Amino acid sequence: MENQKIQECLKKKLSEKRYEHTIGVMYTSAALAMAHHGDVQKAMKAGLLHDCGKYGSAQEQVERCRKQGITLTESEEKIPALAHAKLGAYFAREKYEVADKEILDAILYHTTGRADMSLMEKILYVADYMEPGRKMIPGLEEIRYEAFHDLDKAVALATRGSITYLEKQGRLIDPASYETWKFYKSKADWGCRLDGSVLVR
Repeated sequence: MENQKIQECLKKKLSEKRYEHTIGVMYTSAALAMAHHGDVQKAMKAGLLHDCGKYGSAQEQVERCRKQGITLTESEEKIPALAHAKLGAYFAREKYEVADKEILDAILYHTTGRADMSLMEKILYVADYMEPGRKMIPGLEEIRYEAFHDLDKAVALATRGSITYLEKQGRLIDPASYETWKFYKSKADWGCRLDGSVLVR
């Protein structure tokens, strides 16, 4: 399905705020793909569809997963907000006619990330965190800079930022997020030492 048609469908399905975020992620993904020699068209498609399953309440998204026979992990059952990633990958394939595994995997892992992500997965993961409509939070400017210079470092910083935020909120965290942090913390070229969650220059 062409992107224009998908946009028309999503504008009707998603909330205004979610749709604006989606467009922001689509264009940010395209920019990152250009910077890192990725496939711009695939990046745009992944960005456009990354939240296509995120409508209704989180619990309703869990119910849609069950209805479609999508298996959720124990963690996803306990944290319903995670379900939209699997639901989105399902809808991208079944409703929006996406057959490309690279795009589908990027949608599938865009919330928690995973160790050793593909370029497309990293692009979408970081674009979702830093798109222009995001509220300014501590560390966001550095992540936006690193996203165009050291994508692995941007992944590590974004993951650490998400974990720190959730920990402060006292919310459950999917083990996959910790695995993402562990992998990219060791992989990124810090050029200095990392003291806890604080980058010391």
